[in-house]
Amino acid sequence: MKHTSLSVVLVISWLSTGVLSADLRVGMIGLDTSHVIAFTKLLNDSGDKNHVPGARVVAAVKGGSPDIESSWSRLEGYTRQLQNDFGVKIVETVDDLCRQVDAVMIESVDGRPHLEQARPVILAGKPVFIDKPVAGSLRDAIAIYRLAKEHGVPCFSASSYRFYDGLVKLRQTDVGKIRGAISYGPCYLEPHHPDLFWYGVHPTEALFAVLGTGCQSVVRTSTPDTDVVTGTWSDGRIGILYGIRNASSPHKVIVFGTQKVAEQQGDGDYTPLVREIVKFFQTGIAPASPEETLEIFAFMEAADQSKRDGGCPVRISDVMQKNRE
Repeated sequence: MKHTSLSVVLVISWLSTGVLSADLRVGMIGLDTSHVIAFTKLLNDSGDKNHVPGARVVAAVKGGSPDIESSWSRLEGYTRQLQNDFGVKIVETVDDLCRQVDAVMIESVDGRPHLEQARPVILAGKPVFIDKPVAGSLRDAIAIYRLAKEHGVPCFSASSYRFYDGLVKLRQTDVGKIRGAISYGPCYLEPHHPDLFWYGVHPTEALFAVLGTGCQSVVRTSTPDTDVVTGTWSDGRIGILYGIRNASSPHKVIVFGTQKVAEQQGDGDYTPLVREIVKFFQTGIAPASPEETLEIFAFMEAADQSKRDGGCPVRISDVMQKNRE
C-alpha cells in the first residue's frame, strides 16, 4: 500500500473513532534518554513556549540496556520524572502499552532492541516513530521497514538535525545546481554499535537531507579523533562527512552549488522534530522516506566496511544486498 492511500485510510479510521477530535494518546518505549523528557514536555506542557499540540504522552514501557552506562544510569531517574512531572503511566509490556495508545515512540537509546520493540507495535497497527538510530544494524533496519510495509503501518525515523531551522533554511537557499556538500559534527563511538550509528548519524542525516538519495560508493579515513567519509553520488556529486571526537564538535552543513557556496547558519532544537512526529501520527505520511533512511544507514555501514578494508571504496548496493539476505 502506498503512503498516500495508507494515510487516507488512517485518517478516515481515526476520524471515525473520534481520535483526531482530541489529542492523540502516545506511548513511549525506552526511558533511558533525555529525549523522553524533552519530547514529553513539548507535548504535555501546554504552558511551554514551544508546546506542540495534538498529542500527549500517556503511557510508557521502561526498557533499558544493562551493558550501556548511558542507559542504565539514567533509566530510573527519567522514569520517575515522567511519572511525577507529567503523570505518565508506566506499564510492563509493549502489548499492554499498545492497548492504551494510538501511536508509539520508540526512544530506547540503544538501537539493538528496536526491532523487537517495534514488532508488537507494528503487529498492533500503531503508527511508530523510532528515534535514532533506527536499529543497531542495517539488517535490523531493513527488517523493521519490511515488517511495517507488509502490515501497512506508518513508520519513520529521523535525527532532529534534519528539521533544524538552520538546515531547513539552507535547503531553501538557491545555490544553483548542487555539486556537493560537507557535513561536520560530533561522532562519538559506542562499542555495541557500528561506529557512525551512535552519534555520527546526526551529521550523516544532515548530509543526506541536503543531497538526497543516490549515493553509490563510500570511502572512509579514520583516526582515533576523526572520521572522514566521502560518498560519491550517481550524478557525480560528492558528499563528505567529517566526524569529530575528543574536541569541540559543533555541527554545520556547507553546500557547493554552481552559483554559490552556502553555509548553514544556526541550528535548532527538538521542537520541529516533535511537530513532524505529531503530523506523521495524524496523517500516516513520513517526512523522511524509508528509502532515504535505509540509504543513510547503508552509507554508515559501508563506512565501517571501508575502515575494515583499509580505506577501500565500498559500494552501497553491495552492502544493501548483503544485509537483505
